Amino acid sequence: MELRLSKEQLELQQAVRRFAKTQVASAVPIMELHDQFPSLLIDKLSQAGFMGIPIPKQWGGAGCDFISYIAAVNEISKISAALGVILSVHTSVCTLPILHYGTPAQISRYVPKLASGERLGAFALTEPHAGSDASSIRTTAVLDGEYYVLNGSKVFITNAGAANVYVAFAVTDASKGAYGITAFIIESETKGLTIGRKEKKLGLHGSNTCELIFDQLRIPVSQRLGEEGKGFTIAKGSLDGGRIGISAQALGIAQAALNILNDRFQPKAALLLKPNQKAMHQQVKLAGITAKVEAARLLVYRAAYLHQEGLPCTKEASMAKMFASDKAVAVTSQAMQMLGSDSCLQGSTIERLFRDAKATQIYEGTNEIHRIVISGKILKSL
Repeated sequence: MELRLSKEQLELQQAVRRFAKTQVASAVPIMELHDQFPSLLIDKLSQAGFMGIPIPKQWGGAGCDFISYIAAVNEISKISAALGVILSVHTSVCTLPILHYGTPAQISRYVPKLASGERLGAFALTEPHAGSDASSIRTTAVLDGEYYVLNGSKVFITNAGAANVYVAFAVTDASKGAYGITAFIIESETKGLTIGRKEKKLGLHGSNTCELIFDQLRIPVSQRLGEEGKGFTIAKGSLDGGRIGISAQALGIAQAALNILNDRFQPKAALLLKPNQKAMHQQVKLAGITAKVEAARLLVYRAAYLHQEGLPCTKEASMAKMFASDKAVAVTSQAMQMLGSDSCLQGSTIERLFRDAKATQIYEGTNEIHRIVISGKILKSL
């Protein structure tokens, strides 16, 4: 693989970068202060054609490749990690699963509106008793004639409350374990669906994270996504792409912190001629941080390339997500230390990046789980 973006990918990346700087940056203080979902930004993303970047043009998308989409998430996350995760969840684990696993009728009904941004998507898997072990979900879906009746709850659902379309998972046959889980497409207006509490998070202010409650929720069989019992397979397949999206978000956070450090500590020409001990110490630290960010970038884009080519990438997606998120936390922490007390004040960019970085180690699978996934893949290959 040549680790260089094509002309088309660079053009998309630069367009998103301009959008983030001119349209997103000014909205970040409001999102931070009020933890307000950025509906106007979603409208602007839609108008710019960024809500369906990897979706084929025939279904209303931009027709770009997966790497272009990952580059876009990365650029947006440099300015707002909250908006980055909104876009990532909408695309990676809602729009794309419907495109890949849906019937022709489901694709034509949902994908064009999701790709255009007319509708916002979400992914509902996690439950109070089933976080890292997704196969232990307890929400049930019982077939009743031509309908399924769903009962249960989901927690920590990104975009919940703002989303119009949810890809959700429920148990249709408890005797089969993970292979008794089925996926469904649920519209927000469906009777029996209630948005529960909105979580107050350490970071990612502006991104909704809410509870979903299913109480005798009835949906027709036509809303089932894929075959009955294939839900866990759909979830696993979708999460590879989702984890690459989160790794791109984490990379954006780390790069934003590095950019701030470079602006602050860029040595002057005179300093290069007569470097002092303090300047040398700062340069050594910057070198180490730069290496961490570049290593994360290589893992992220390698995983994105494999996913784009349709090659197995579960291990690589987990490696990218684990490494990039760990480095995002390490880099933002180091940046705060180097910048001093002002960086700890509410309202400083580094303080926000530090808070936003932590979540990337936890959602889309904790990094402890990813280490287990990676080691399991390595052992199977021996």
